[in-house]
Amino acid sequence: MWQEQIMVEGPYAFDRVLQRLSIDPLNYIDHDNAVVKLPFEGTIRQAITIQGIGTTENPVFIITGETPADKEHVLEYTREIFHWNSSLTSIDEHFSATDLSSIFNIHRGTPLVREPSVYSCLLKSIIHQQLNMAFASVLTQRFVTAYGEQVDDVWFYPAPQVVAAIPAEELRELQFSQRKAEYVIGVGQKIVSGELDLTRFPSMSDEEIIEVLVKLRGVGPWTAQNVLLFGLGRMDIFPFADIGIQNALKKQFNMERKPTILEMEEWTKAWKPYLSYASLYLWRSIETGK
Repeated sequence: MWQEQIMVEGPYAFDRVLQRLSIDPLNYIDHDNAVVKLPFEGTIRQAITIQGIGTTENPVFIITGETPADKEHVLEYTREIFHWNSSLTSIDEHFSATDLSSIFNIHRGTPLVREPSVYSCLLKSIIHQQLNMAFASVLTQRFVTAYGEQVDDVWFYPAPQVVAAIPAEELRELQFSQRKAEYVIGVGQKIVSGELDLTRFPSMSDEEIIEVLVKLRGVGPWTAQNVLLFGLGRMDIFPFADIGIQNALKKQFNMERKPTILEMEEWTKAWKPYLSYASLYLWRSIETGK
């Protein structure tokens, strides 16, 4: 076992990170000790522990892992997942001059935190399609706990070869629709056959990734954008069709109706090149009521 202490440039509100991560019941969160555990696949499957010991203005973290041979990869992975590689200051400064300045003041220091992998993000996004958040989380939890693996309190999504072999009837018993069951199994089959190579995504453009993903059964623009946002941490993604974002904009601009696509396209011109942060903070304004 090893430990490493990392200092990050503030502002960085780790308490808000834990709050948002706790929405997913599969995540291991210890609020009292400011701890989250993440799955990591290196020389072995292991749970890595991230503990916040600093403040929003002076963030400090202790990372704990199992195998010294994986240490550098774990640290790189953690920096990417938690957006420690770049400062939030320039993003705050950018939005301070926009009509979203009020929610950026309220949620200052909230980073865009990624899912543990592109693969888990894709499966989770497909499961969550057209469902309310509560049932989507329950359905995802049933799927992962039925077919995945738990290591030291941390759940790993089932491997593609496992997903590819699941009979659709079994997912129906978990309350998947027939189509959603087929979509999830189809992802596993495409990866196993080599038709879908998620390892190529980091080197591809947003447009190229969307083009690949929407060819999959059951994957439309909303799901593809979620993968770009939370699977890859791309910085300029704004899912116009997302109901939560539409409701947040309605609230932000005191509208009696949801905004039109044309209105949203006009507003987002001023928010580029950080549309992903506009999306995140609008979601936060709905999740927290602020």
